[in-house]
Amino acid sequence: MSEPFSTAVALALIGVLLGLSVLASRGSGRFGVPVALLFLGVGMAAGLAGIAFDDHRAAFRLGTVALVLILLDGGLSTPVASVRRVFAPAAILATAGVAGTALLAAVGGRMLRLPWGAALLFGAIVSSTDAAAVFSVLRGARIQLRRRVAQVLELESGLNDPMAVILTVAFTTALVEGHAPGISIVGGAAIQLAVGGAVGIGAGRAGRWVLARARLSAGGLYPVLTLGLALATFGAATILHGSGFLAVYALGVVLGNGPLPYRTGLVRVHDAMAWFAQVSMFLLLGLLADSGRLVEVALPGVALALLLAFVARPVAVAACLAPLRFAPREVTFVAWVGLRGAVPIILATYPVLAGAPGARRIFDLVFFAVVVSTLLQGATIRWLARRLDLEVAGTPAPRAVLEIVSREPLAGEVLSFYVEAASAAAGSVIADLPFPEGATIMLVVRGHELVPPRGQTVLQPGDHVYVFTRPEEKGLVLLLFGREEEG
Repeated sequence: MSEPFSTAVALALIGVLLGLSVLASRGSGRFGVPVALLFLGVGMAAGLAGIAFDDHRAAFRLGTVALVLILLDGGLSTPVASVRRVFAPAAILATAGVAGTALLAAVGGRMLRLPWGAALLFGAIVSSTDAAAVFSVLRGARIQLRRRVAQVLELESGLNDPMAVILTVAFTTALVEGHAPGISIVGGAAIQLAVGGAVGIGAGRAGRWVLARARLSAGGLYPVLTLGLALATFGAATILHGSGFLAVYALGVVLGNGPLPYRTGLVRVHDAMAWFAQVSMFLLLGLLADSGRLVEVALPGVALALLLAFVARPVAVAACLAPLRFAPREVTFVAWVGLRGAVPIILATYPVLAGAPGARRIFDLVFFAVVVSTLLQGATIRWLARRLDLEVAGTPAPRAVLEIVSREPLAGEVLSFYVEAASAAAGSVIADLPFPEGATIMLVVRGHELVPPRGQTVLQPGDHVYVFTRPEEKGLVLLLFGREEEG
């Protein structure tokens, strides 16, 4: 087929697949299935329908870019306060926990008669959890967890990919070269994590300096600048033998916790990029699946998925969190919410590209194990959170959001509060509230109505109140309304 018709057909197919994937995601929350798995299913269905794709190199490269976009978005939305609060348990889970999960999964693979080299490689590939899969389930099922549990899960998921990448590369190299991996893996992992973290933090600080002084002609150029910064950071960290993925996540955390021009729009654009990356990646991975080969590894795939869910992840998490005085119910939940997502499947393409012995079989086992694990754990997260009493009542989202868009940092900010029935502001007349000199209510959202805040307006339970305040008086406003709304 000649141009431009071949391009038109390809774009039409891509558009249809993207549309079907997004529309299918509407039912994910109802059934407790991560939306990413639905995207994967659409890709597999397209492959069965005759759309051929078997380019592991392209999938690896596109998957790497997609993971950069997803990790950057995750870093931008991670408050540095939560990083400090749960850094120790999250870091231990992201390193020792990943290594322990890999080792136990490798023992399971060996029990299923995989050679030790292939078993260790399989364990390394499936050792990390997937933040996008975990929180798409939590958001889709409208679950709000206790803060420490949610923060540990979020930070661990953002930090554990680098360790899985390091182990996968090391075991692939050992398998290709025909020698046993040595203790040098530990030192190499430490160096990569240290270099990646240092590059990411340094790039983040440099990026904040550039963004504060750039005077771009359009607000839409700022996300382009931050995207370029993320790609350059990943490349620089990798070239310096560091973890590029950790560098990107650290970059996002540093940028997101500083002043950003056009913050709301910039964050929204990166959120859209991350979703597009996730949808595209799972579609490609679904197309890579070979249904004939998957049938052959169905039984060992199920067995390894059950081993990951009931043995490998729980034992590793318990060993990491028990000394840190986590309650048994918290350990149980963190252990169960070990969803495998796109990262293991992307990592499984690496040994295929390197020509490692048995790489195709490992890819099929990983693919099948990810699907089964996601279905099993994803469908039970909501039930388990309630069973363990880890779910807390959340505030309903406002039907309207007030935003201030500015290229330069302003001496003030807009805070959003939900008026609880027990709040001191509930039932109060605005004129009677002891507001500081530099603060005022800008808007009240009451159900489907926008209420103009006048002096005699009475604040009612269930109202969403937007307050402008100067930085030095923020503490007084918080005393009036309590904790501000998140997200």
